[in-house]
Amino acid sequence: MHKVIERILNLLAFLLTVGRPVTADEIRHTVAGYDQPTDEAFRRTFERDKDLLRSLGVPLRTTPTDIWEVELGYIVPSDEYTLEDPGFTDKERSALLLAAETVRFGGQQTDLAAIFKLGGASGALPAGPVSADLGHDLDSLGSLFAAVSDRHRVRFDYRSKARRVAPYGLVHRFGHWYLVGPETTDIDLVKVFRIDRMSAISIEDDGQAFDRPAHFDPTSVLADVQEPTAANSATVRLDNDIAGVALARWRSARIISSDEESSLVEIPYDDTAPVINWILGFDHRAEIITPDSMRDEFLAFIGGSA
Repeated sequence: MHKVIERILNLLAFLLTVGRPVTADEIRHTVAGYDQPTDEAFRRTFERDKDLLRSLGVPLRTTPTDIWEVELGYIVPSDEYTLEDPGFTDKERSALLLAAETVRFGGQQTDLAAIFKLGGASGALPAGPVSADLGHDLDSLGSLFAAVSDRHRVRFDYRSKARRVAPYGLVHRFGHWYLVGPETTDIDLVKVFRIDRMSAISIEDDGQAFDRPAHFDPTSVLADVQEPTAANSATVRLDNDIAGVALARWRSARIISSDEESSLVEIPYDDTAPVINWILGFDHRAEIITPDSMRDEFLAFIGGSA
């Protein structure tokens, strides 16, 4: 996902600053991220990126590159792309800033540049005490999100079986992402697949390949999915003002002891990754005490990420 976003931003920045129509070949050899090994791979990537920009409201136009009109190029007219001032109040900008600071992918903080371009936020806004970690596998999420949006079928292996699914939606629940949709072998039965258990994910090229039921709500399919029973438990030290967040996030968590500054919280778990990802969002305000294996895994992760 990071690579897709970076490539899209590079393309948009180039088109906005070059000031003239540019050909696909010039884009391929000038814009970072278009180093695909074959012409066909570049064409597919560039076509997806153009569709994505247009779906986001970017006025990407084709126009002749010179007066002879022999060759067409791409341009984003700056007068059509300039955003009008939405007129947000201080409270509304503060709410946007709080949301941007709270929601993280894999413990990585959101770039707040867009918020400041809207006028920033009130200086009275307190630091947010909570964060929502939305997972690590951004490349898979980005591909699956595109498949859901453009109605591409998805192939992957799940529980040692090859699957071919019409993706109806993505849902985040209990610290995991889920893909919701029917297999093509039984289109009437909508199933749920946990993304971190999927492997060999590939997106088919045929867009608009299936019809999603009108007013379909993917969260309704997960209504009967229960939080898994944990086989292990971890002890985590949390600052008192965020200890309650653990009780809300982990339904079976409980406070073991407290003092004036912090609390020890027992968190049942089955997989270490969701707990570690969640702890990352609190920086120095949270510490894994036990088990040693999870603490070592956490330290190794942040050491490798430095």
